[in-house]
Amino acid sequence: MTTKINSKAILITFMIGAFFAILNETLLNIALTELMDVFKVDAPTVQWLATGFMLVMGVLMPISALLIQWFTTRQMFIGVMSVFLLGTVIAACALNFPMLLAGRMIQAVGTGLLIPIIMNALLLIYRPEVRGKIMGTFGLVIMFAPAIGPTLSGVIVDFLGWRWLFITVIPFAVFSILFAFRYLQNVGEVTRPGVDIYSIILSSIGIGGIVYGFSAAGEEEAGFSSVKIIAILAISVISAIIFVLRQLKLKEPLLDVRVFRFKSYTRGVTIFVIVIMAMFASEIVMPMYLQGPLGYSAKTAGLLLLPGALLNGLMSPTMGTLFDKYGPRKLIIPGTFILLGVMIFFSTINPSTPIWLFVIVYMVLMLSISAIMMPAQTNGLNELPKHLYPHGTAIANTLQPVAGALGVSIFVSIMTQSQTGYIENHSGTVTEKVAFDAMTYGVHHAYWFALGLAALAFTISLFIRKAVAPDFDEKGSEG
Repeated sequence: MTTKINSKAILITFMIGAFFAILNETLLNIALTELMDVFKVDAPTVQWLATGFMLVMGVLMPISALLIQWFTTRQMFIGVMSVFLLGTVIAACALNFPMLLAGRMIQAVGTGLLIPIIMNALLLIYRPEVRGKIMGTFGLVIMFAPAIGPTLSGVIVDFLGWRWLFITVIPFAVFSILFAFRYLQNVGEVTRPGVDIYSIILSSIGIGGIVYGFSAAGEEEAGFSSVKIIAILAISVISAIIFVLRQLKLKEPLLDVRVFRFKSYTRGVTIFVIVIMAMFASEIVMPMYLQGPLGYSAKTAGLLLLPGALLNGLMSPTMGTLFDKYGPRKLIIPGTFILLGVMIFFSTINPSTPIWLFVIVYMVLMLSISAIMMPAQTNGLNELPKHLYPHGTAIANTLQPVAGALGVSIFVSIMTQSQTGYIENHSGTVTEKVAFDAMTYGVHHAYWFALGLAALAFTISLFIRKAVAPDFDEKGSEG
């Protein structure tokens, strides 16, 4: 018995849920300073609202492959959106900081599981020749939501107060669940593989520890030389290695790392990770530079970065359509070449750089990222057989917070250490100009590292080939 799949209704259901779940990731960032005053907590403590969110997402994503095979699409989507709604309600009603943090962590459970569920379902519903357009359309949500998050957050906090950051999301989350009850259909098969508790423990320690270790390194005064950070990262890496070795021995692995035997997948995911590192780091380093030597306020710095972020989201569907028509090479090779050029520009910026030029180059950066990210990921996933879709999407989504934390910590560490070295070598009084020159020097060094990453991505892109889906069955879909 086959059921006609209404792919458009399913896509709309996914986009509504994903938009507000992903929007929530960045919605709170601009309110952190106010929350410090409201709950009387310090900066490292309040930062857990952001770091903890990313940590929970990183821990849960490897488990998503197992859950996708244990529950139906409807059960998973409605379940995770209900968890997200619960977390949002708790956060909106928070009487103290622990209650707010608990609500935020429950939200992260929903958000962390949502993206792998959606990507796996889209791979099953749509034919390979239209997946670029569909992934690009979904990419519009993934990029657009966090782009408008800080701006929207600033308006809501100024006019309504921080609780409304959560209250305004509640009706949309409820609508998403009701819409899913009415229109969402099940896709794929429930196979219920064995559950290996040791794998879950190892992946949680490994991924969670790596994300926490790299995130905390930027906050520690000693950085990566801190004994605590070294110990956390050492335990995490050892756990991750044991986890990988265990997966290769299990008949039903929690996360099938054999996906890396597929060359297109490995190349695509490697490029994806490099671009995520460059993007996350730029979104941290650039606002710092704009507010430092260039002297702009936090809100103005956010607005200067907004055109690039919006362009990234808006171009995602177009890049997906071009991917379907021309394949990955004609997008990824030029995209990584442009990325290389942008990193050269950022490694030479100084306070005299015209702000209009900076805004344009940042827009070019985000345009190049839209030409690389979704095509590289989609092409890699296209090469996998259907039974590996949950594992391929789970691994790609697990690597995203890891790459983000890694990129930010390395960029900020290079920038800070170079900055400190410049000031230590300076003879005389450290004036504001000297401090700004030191920061410029530090930013240059950080982007030299980024230049090396971009060169690696460009080199890999030269070996990218259009992947062929080995066992896709079109029955029941209407792509």
